[in-house]
Amino acid sequence: MKTYIAEIIPKIQRFSKKLDDMTLLTDQHWVSLGDINQNKCVFIFRANNQLLISENGIVEKGSWEYLGNQSLLLETKDKSYLFKHGFFDENVIALKLDSTNSYAFFVNETKYYKELNNIEDIIRFLENKYLKNIPFSVGFGSRKEESISRENEHTGYSIIYETEDYRFSWGRYYIFEIRFLNGKLGRVYKEKSSERFFYSNNGSDKIYCNNLEDAIHKLAQHLEIKLE
Repeated sequence: MKTYIAEIIPKIQRFSKKLDDMTLLTDQHWVSLGDINQNKCVFIFRANNQLLISENGIVEKGSWEYLGNQSLLLETKDKSYLFKHGFFDENVIALKLDSTNSYAFFVNETKYYKELNNIEDIIRFLENKYLKNIPFSVGFGSRKEESISRENEHTGYSIIYETEDYRFSWGRYYIFEIRFLNGKLGRVYKEKSSERFFYSNNGSDKIYCNNLEDAIHKLAQHLEIKLE
């Protein structure tokens, strides 16, 4: 089981759920962070203390036990692990390997779309959610903003900056911040993988468009903004 040094964990522990919150822990599919691109290893903590470990569909049975004092014992066919509480929410578990400064990370598969598949993505997600107070529901992660001003009075809008971001359900995408001449702001997006443009009418659904200009015009129609 791969472990990582993660200095962020002590900084966000005050936001963590307790490890004895069995409703969050049990009967979920927790994907172990490791060589995810090559092997998908899923841990299922069953209510009867049976541990199912599925690696690319091949299942091994083990056991787990909550020992009290925020400690967890995992027993597999080959090894036994004693973990201490690191961090725990509905998306991510960080378990500290006893007597070390390293953590094993697990991602809830219901939130897992192969974008949160490395330690850098997990740390960025945790920083944004708990330290920078960027609402996860909005989907804004770390911003590498470029100050871009494309004033165009003839079209009735300006693109004031671009940035790259991600969210679990969308994957990686680009954001275009739009300022319309009436002062209203809006955003259109571009998928990084497919390079398709879209806007969102409710913060979650994607309405695909032909190109950037088409996305901006359709967003304006949705916002009831008249363009030149």
